[in-house]
Amino acid sequence: MSTYTSPAKVNLSLRIKGKRPDGYHDVDMVMAKLDLADELDFHNSRTTTLLCDSPGLPTDERNLVIKAILEFEKRYGRKAKQRITLTKHIPQAAGLGGGSSNAATTLLAVNDILGTQFSPEELSEMAAAVGSDVPFFLNPVLSRCQGRGELVRPLQAFGSWSNPIVLLKPQFGVSTPWAYGAYADCRRRREVCFDTQTVRGLRMSNDLERPVFNKFPFLAVMKMWLLEQPGVQAALMSGSGSCMFALTDSLEQAQAIASAAKEQLDSTLFTFCGTVNPQ
Repeated sequence: MSTYTSPAKVNLSLRIKGKRPDGYHDVDMVMAKLDLADELDFHNSRTTTLLCDSPGLPTDERNLVIKAILEFEKRYGRKAKQRITLTKHIPQAAGLGGGSSNAATTLLAVNDILGTQFSPEELSEMAAAVGSDVPFFLNPVLSRCQGRGELVRPLQAFGSWSNPIVLLKPQFGVSTPWAYGAYADCRRRREVCFDTQTVRGLRMSNDLERPVFNKFPFLAVMKMWLLEQPGVQAALMSGSGSCMFALTDSLEQAQAIASAAKEQLDSTLFTFCGTVNPQ
């Protein structure tokens, strides 16, 4: 058995530049990994199967892990023949990239296990065919991601940039295709601050907050609540949501905010305190 970790990401910035002819949006994002991760176990097998401990998560071709295996097999010209067990810690429909990370980790794992020696460029082409955010997770250093997300450029000047973070996610999720589809006709909520926030040189904003907050006003309440908490440097939604995050001065402050959020906002919140871009 071979075990691989599959990290979550957070969007420190997400700007939409326009609609593309292929139906996707041109984006300009800054993404960084978290020390929150899923685990994938790989076993040689007669066929490829996926097992998962998360009820309701599909384990067929709707899952990006299986899509990644199929894309890999196109290049390989043979069956990968792996029994994969996925243990989930990253919440779904949260804007934390769990599925994309699982897919990228699968590509890296089978390339390693089978000794196929595909180059980073070849793996990146496979990853882009699976999903827009997947290429970032092949080497998840703090990066600027453009195009539809598949053009990844590490921000070397911010290579050592790191910060304590608290994540808050309600029980509901947000559909990424819906969020992008609703962006063009969204209105700006006057009671919410959408101003660009800056933390040690990194400028942060998220254009998808506007459509998502219109449909899910509780997320707007969460953002404004986070901005009022002691030690918060910036607060945003990650990706298309529904996870909100705050960068804090210390891990202790992050933990205090997580506890207060469950008391004051919603006792059923998923919370995580850790580090963005851990070194």
